[in-house]
Amino acid sequence: MATNDLSEETEKKLLDFFNNVIDAKDLAKAIRQLNYAIALVVMRDDERGYAYAQRENLEKGFYWLNELAEILHPYLEVE
Repeated sequence: MATNDLSEETEKKLLDFFNNVIDAKDLAKAIRQLNYAIALVVMRDDERGYAYAQRENLEKGFYWLNELAEILHPYLEVE
């Protein structure tokens, strides 16, 4: 796992984005919906072999987007 530090400017922009621009729960929901839509398109378009050629990238992208969504708003919160 990468441990890159964010610049101060990047941290400020991210904080502003999540505090003033978008609700984290709404962003997590949008990420999950987009991930689902992308997965459907790839599966339906697989007759050309694109998904097989890009399988590793697709799997990583799908995984990391879901991880980001969980960080923003856990889907299965324990209360």
